[in-house]
Amino acid sequence: MTKEEAEKRIIKLRELINDYRYHYHVLDESIMSEAAADSLKHELSLLEAEYPELITSDSPTQRVAGKPLDKFTKVTHEKRMISLADVFSEEEIKDWITRNEKLIPGGEISEFFTDIKMDGLACSLKYRDGVFYQAVTRGDGLVGEDVTLNVKTIQNIPLHLTSEPSEVEVRGEIVIFKKDFEHLNEIQRKNREPEFANPRNLAAGSIRQLDPKVAASRPLKFIAYDLVTPDSLTWKEAYEKLRAFGFQTSNEDRVFKNSEVKQMFQYIHDLDEYRKGLKFNTDGMVIKINDRAVYDKLGIVGKTPRGAVAFKFPAEESTTVVRDIVISIGRTGAATPVAILDPVSVAGTTVRHASLHNADEIARLDVRIGDTVIIYKAGDIIPQVKEVLTSLRPEGTVAFDYEKALKEQYPELEFVRPVGEVVYRVKGESSDVILERAIEYYASKPALNIEGLGEKNVKALIRSGLVKSIADLYRLEVNDVAGLERFGQISAQNLIAAINASRKPKLAKFITALGVRHVGAATATSLARRFKSLKALEEVTEEELLSVDDIGKVVAESILAWFSDEDNLKMLTELEQLGVKVQNETDAELPLSGKSYIVTGTLASMGREEAEERLRELGATVTSSVTKNTTALIVGEKPGKSKLDKAEKLEISQIAEDEFLELIGYKE
Repeated sequence: MTKEEAEKRIIKLRELINDYRYHYHVLDESIMSEAAADSLKHELSLLEAEYPELITSDSPTQRVAGKPLDKFTKVTHEKRMISLADVFSEEEIKDWITRNEKLIPGGEISEFFTDIKMDGLACSLKYRDGVFYQAVTRGDGLVGEDVTLNVKTIQNIPLHLTSEPSEVEVRGEIVIFKKDFEHLNEIQRKNREPEFANPRNLAAGSIRQLDPKVAASRPLKFIAYDLVTPDSLTWKEAYEKLRAFGFQTSNEDRVFKNSEVKQMFQYIHDLDEYRKGLKFNTDGMVIKINDRAVYDKLGIVGKTPRGAVAFKFPAEESTTVVRDIVISIGRTGAATPVAILDPVSVAGTTVRHASLHNADEIARLDVRIGDTVIIYKAGDIIPQVKEVLTSLRPEGTVAFDYEKALKEQYPELEFVRPVGEVVYRVKGESSDVILERAIEYYASKPALNIEGLGEKNVKALIRSGLVKSIADLYRLEVNDVAGLERFGQISAQNLIAAINASRKPKLAKFITALGVRHVGAATATSLARRFKSLKALEEVTEEELLSVDDIGKVVAESILAWFSDEDNLKMLTELEQLGVKVQNETDAELPLSGKSYIVTGTLASMGREEAEERLRELGATVTSSVTKNTTALIVGEKPGKSKLDKAEKLEISQIAEDEFLELIGYKE
């Protein structure tokens, strides 16, 4: 992205984030999920880090929250209520540690303090001579709102401390526990009234009511997380004092020594697993340098402290950019559109594709190539597009023409959309016919070469109902097959043995067997050598595919479409569960690596396909046309005259069959 492009993107991001923050923090309304907003803010912070000259004082990254409402008396905080910088991975935490250790005399952080990140309304409580006298919301971090009368109704806030230092300021979150929130919504349902959206908005809305009776009627809780005064030596000591004063904390706080960073990461992951069982909502963990003197000396950069970060748990939603829309042809002949995305983490996994379902869904969302979208993952293999952020749409985008895309991506096929259906299908092709072809090709010589799976046997297996997918081949048992027409006990045993022999295929052979459109044995070999494993190929980007010599845009889109199809991904998972273990390509140098051959004419010792396969197994590239990069022509009987003429013109050497057999180490 150029500086000019980055500046345009930054302006649009700021406008959208500011709009979100105003609704969320000022009006207590939510125009998008917090996870999606976090994703936008993270993108903005990365762009500003890359182009620091574009940072302005009014950027959302330079402020804590929206302006306070005018409903209450405004109060200036004696010490600013700051927010924390978000991090999303272990690597970002490690980078944060490294940056701080460079600023600390001695260069090492002795201990880290961690606590769960509350999802509520931040508030400061003040005590004088042990007696509670004021509560102030965070507001914009510098100025908040006096909400003393409302906060005083919260039952778990002590109105008189168990010990009485002259001045005490405690900060924490006002929340509603999950069970209490569910109980409130049960009452709403019984009264036929609208349900509350979420605990955080309800807690904030309750505190911002002018009538304290509203707050008193709600099951609000205050969870303390900071003791501003009196001073404490460590964060751990501050928490101990808070509890001694009678405040409720999360009880999820921990201390980890510098040598226990791995254990800290493990605790974060463990907490992510069991947080759904906690009584309050949380979306992450706060990590601080435990020594408060060191923490304070590190100071503040922008609006966030150097000495602390907030690790955000994997979001169920995130934002990313649609780079392409490809259409996959499934095993039933249905054409399914898939958005190809900039890679983004959602629910703990890297997402590169999102299902768009059908043409009607694309039209409903008005999703276009180049759009920024919110995606979500709710247990499905392929995530979904929830919303298009049209305010971030680049100039010059056009609506996606589904029928035009079908013609461009599959020019040799004809599609029809049956009346009353939303899905386009390949015209004149039944699901059984498509499955028959897929299994025949999977078992063919260029692919896995499974003896006994010819056309007639495949039809018999499908018509019997035993085989409804390629994966079902590995569920077959001898007795099941032996009872079918065309099979006996011995032929059934032979077939099952042949199928079992294919459970550890070479990567190139398996890629060929998948039957990806435009991907034959030669392209499959190139893919295997370039990406080394099936897992890597599943996660490949269009840019990476186009870097392979013999792959252009049409082939790249076809590969992306295949590995974006939910049915295909389910099949790969099933095959793995059934014991099919694809062998990764090794980096070992093969005898013919870097060489290119063409087979022309008829060989006496073997067919042309087998000859080409032997060459590929030894690392050679096999092509069909002569170029200056061709190493040699392998010439059999009745060779192609045009190939011979071009080879002579380019001074390409010719190899007779006996020399070829010696080259590949052939033994009868």
